[in-house]
Amino acid sequence: MTHSALWLSQLQFFSSLSFMAIFFAMELGLAWLLLIFRLRTLSGLHSVWLASYRFWVRVFALTVVLGFASSLPMLIQLGSLWPGFSSRTSEVSGPLIALALAVTLLFKSGFLGLMLFAYRSLPHWLHTIIVGAVAVGSTLTVSVLIALSSWMQAPVGVTWQDKGYVVTDWYELLTGSAFVWQLALFLLLSMVVACCFVMAVTAAKSLRRPADESERRAFRLVLWVLLLSTVLLGATVWGYGQMVVQYEPLKALATMARWQPDAAVFWPFIAYPAGAELGNLYSYGWHGLGAMWIPQSETGEYLGLAGQDLLPPVALVFFSFRIALLLGLVILLVTIVTCWRVRPLHYDPSSLSTGWRRVLIAMGAAGWLLLIVGLLYHFAGALPYMVNGTVKYTDVFSDVPFESALASLVSYAVVYGFCLVGFFMLVRYIVRYGVVPVARRRGRA
Repeated sequence: MTHSALWLSQLQFFSSLSFMAIFFAMELGLAWLLLIFRLRTLSGLHSVWLASYRFWVRVFALTVVLGFASSLPMLIQLGSLWPGFSSRTSEVSGPLIALALAVTLLFKSGFLGLMLFAYRSLPHWLHTIIVGAVAVGSTLTVSVLIALSSWMQAPVGVTWQDKGYVVTDWYELLTGSAFVWQLALFLLLSMVVACCFVMAVTAAKSLRRPADESERRAFRLVLWVLLLSTVLLGATVWGYGQMVVQYEPLKALATMARWQPDAAVFWPFIAYPAGAELGNLYSYGWHGLGAMWIPQSETGEYLGLAGQDLLPPVALVFFSFRIALLLGLVILLVTIVTCWRVRPLHYDPSSLSTGWRRVLIAMGAAGWLLLIVGLLYHFAGALPYMVNGTVKYTDVFSDVPFESALASLVSYAVVYGFCLVGFFMLVRYIVRYGVVPVARRRGRA
C-alpha cells in the first residue's frame, strides 16, 4: 500500500460524501420549506403561495434526483475502496443502510410521485399531507444515515468480538449524544443551505424583473427562517463541541491547536500549527477563553497533543473549524442587514441595490461552502480512524494502485462536474423563464 493511493482514495471518498451531503441537505431543507408554502396555500392567499410552491417544487425534484444518484457512488466506494469496513461493522452498518434504503423506497416511490404529479387530482388538504409525508420521509432517511455516521464517531451500544462489532444495545446506539447533536447540526445546516439558495435565486430573478407578490412573501419567510436557523446553529455547535471533547479528545485539542498540557487556557482566533516540537509559529487569541473545548484527564488536568499517538491533521482541523465559524458569522450578518434593509420596503428584493443583490446571490455558494467545510472538519478530525478508536482507514483499505486511484478520482470529479453544470443550467432556465408546465393533462402539476 502506498500512502499516495490512500490519500487519493480518501479524497475521492470525501468528494463523493460532500456531493451527496449537498443535495441531501438541499432536498431536506426545501422539503420543509415546500411544506410551509403548501400550508400557506390553505389560507386566503392561495394563489400567491401556490406560485412559490410550484416554482420551488421543480428545484426540489432536481435535488431529489441528484441526491439519489449521489448515494450510489457512496455505496460502491464503501465496497471497492474500503472492503474491510463492512466485515468489521456489518451488524451495525448493514441494518442501518438497509433501513435507509427501505425508508427511501417507501416515501419517495409513493408519496413523492403524488406530491409532484397529483396536485390537480387531489384535495388541497390531502396534497398538503402528502407534502408533509415527503418532508418526514426525507428527515427519516437522513436520520438513519446520521445514526451510522454518529456511531462511527462515538461507537456506543456495541462490543468488539472476533474482529468485528456486535450490537448489544440498539437504543443506546441510536439515542446517544453524538446522534442527537449530529442530527440537530445537519437539520439546521440543511435549512441554512436551502434558505441561502432560495434567497440567492430570488435575488437573481429580481435583477431581471421586479419581484411579484409571491416572491416577496417567500423572500420574507426565507429570511426569517434563515435568521432563526443560523442562530440555532450557533447554539448547536456549542453542544456538538461538548460531545467532541467527550468522544474525540484529539479532535478537540486540534481545534484549539493545544500542544502542551501545561499551557495556559487560550482560544486562538488565528494560528499556524507547526507541530509538537515547534508548537504554533504564530497565534492570536483570547487568554482564559475556550476551556470547554479542552479535554481533561481523570485527575482533572488539561491534556495536550504533545506525546499523543495517531494525531489527526491538526492544521486542517484547526483552519476548517474557523473557516466554518467565519462563514456562519458572514451568513448571519448578511441576513440581519438584509432584514433591516428590506423590512421598511415590504421585503421587496427589487428595492435593494444591485450590489447588495449580488451579495445575496453569493450567499447561495456560501451555504454550500459552509456545509462542505463543516463536513471537512468532521472528516479530518476523525483521521486516521474510520470508526473512532478501533478501525483505521489503513485497516480496511483495498490497496488499489496509485494510477487506478488517480483515474477513479478524476472520473468521479468529471461526473460530479457535469452534474453540477446540468443542475445550474436547469435552475438558470427556470429563473429566466419561470414555471413551465411539464404537461397539461389532468393529474399533472
